[in-house]
Order: sequence, then C-alpha cells, then structure tokens
Amino acid sequence: MSTVPETIAGTRIHPSALIDLTAQIGLDVEIGPWAIVGPHCTIGNGSRVGARATLERNVTLGERVVIGVGSVLGGDPQDLKFRGEETWVEIGDDTTVREYATINRGTAHSVTTRVGKHCFLMSYVHLAHDCQLGDHIIISNGTQLAGHVQVEDRAIISGLCAVHQFARIGRHAFIGGCSRVAQDVPPYVRAVGNPIKLFGLNSVGLQRSGFDEPVVREIKKAYRHCFRSDLNLSQGVEKARGELELIPEVQHFLEFIEASQRGVGF
Repeated sequence: MSTVPETIAGTRIHPSALIDLTAQIGLDVEIGPWAIVGPHCTIGNGSRVGARATLERNVTLGERVVIGVGSVLGGDPQDLKFRGEETWVEIGDDTTVREYATINRGTAHSVTTRVGKHCFLMSYVHLAHDCQLGDHIIISNGTQLAGHVQVEDRAIISGLCAVHQFARIGRHAFIGGCSRVAQDVPPYVRAVGNPIKLFGLNSVGLQRSGFDEPVVREIKKAYRHCFRSDLNLSQGVEKARGELELIPEVQHFLEFIEASQRGVGF
C-alpha cells in the first residue's frame, strides 16, 4: 500500500487514504480520510468512497457509486469451501451503499458478487458471497442476505430482514420489516412475517412503476389462481396458463414459480 498524490484530473484523495498501486481510479473521484483501496480495485468516474471505508481487493465500482463511511467491500467469502480463488465484487453505476455495509466477494460457484445499477443499500446491510442483485433495488437498514441470494429488479426489502441462502426474490416484490425469508418470494407481491407469508400484490409499487391497470388485473388473476384458490400450486399455474392472457408479466410470474428450488413462501 502507498498513498497516492492527487494527480488524476478532478480527483480528491485525502492524504491519509491508502491506495494500492494496482488500483485504477477514474476522473472526479473522491476518497475520504483513512479509506483503503486494495489490490485490483477499480473506481469509476464520479464515485465517492467515504472515510474509513475499505475496498479490500478485486472490487469494481461503476460510475457515480457512493460507498458510505466504514463500509467494507471485497472481503473474503464466509464460506468454508473457499480456497482463495480469484473472485470479485461488482457494483453498478449510480448505486449507493451506505455506512457500515459489508459485501463479500464471490466463490468459485459464480465468481462475482454483483449489485446492479441505481440500487440503494442502507446502513449495516450485508451481502454474502455470490449474491446477485438486479437494478433499482432498495434494501433497508440491517438486512442480511446469505450466500447465493438472487434479487430481481426493483424489489424492496425492508429493514432487519434475514434472507436464507439460495432464496430468490422476484422483481417488484415488497418484503416487510423483520421478515425471515426462507423460501422464494414471487414477483409483484407483498410479503411479511416469520415465516414469511404473502399478502396480495404490491399494488402501490406497481402503480408507482407505471404498470397499466389491465396488466395489474392479469397479474392479480394469476396470483389468485396460484395462492388464493383450492388448487395446489402446480394446478394453479396450469390453470393460469390455460385461462389467462400470457402477457410478459404473467409469463414471468408463472415461470418464476415453476423454477423454484426452495419452494415459494405463502
């Protein structure tokens, strides 16, 4: 490690920051006091790394990423099978990671722990190895994601939730606070509890995202076939496929359920 002088156009690197010689720093980057940027890290244009934040190694930040005070990205995966493979953390453009969050590198399973674009991870969030997050995701304070969790675009996970390894959370889903997510949560729904239960569609979220009313109606019919009828889940999916207009949103809803390995929380 060595300190790096402010020689890159527009950069503001505090003299106490430690920057590895293999790190790549973009334009108009700000790195705060006592921050550490380790080996093979890349910081995109316009990004900010807060005071005492650490990019341990093999971290790639996109453009205009904000890393909060004391956060640690790129630490070794907490997995007993890990044998020191070359693995990574990638953070997409315009994502904010608030203070004291932790994001571990991947394992040989998927190599990279990935967070998409325009995400907002609040304080004390933890993403374990091999998590895969889409775009425009919000995760509130203190929520913990175990290894291999997948979260699709525009999902919202409230505070103090715990998500079991290999669980999946569908796009536009909303999960209430203090929930234990041990199974998959389908797209477009509201869910809360310990164990988690479904409470209809995330109607407010869908409205805010500009879903047309006819689309919401078709998703609601699919939800009722699968979760609010006398049919079992596979029968509900089959009936929905036979009776509903298979617009892309309904198709995704049904395919998500059919692909579930952990079962669907309801």
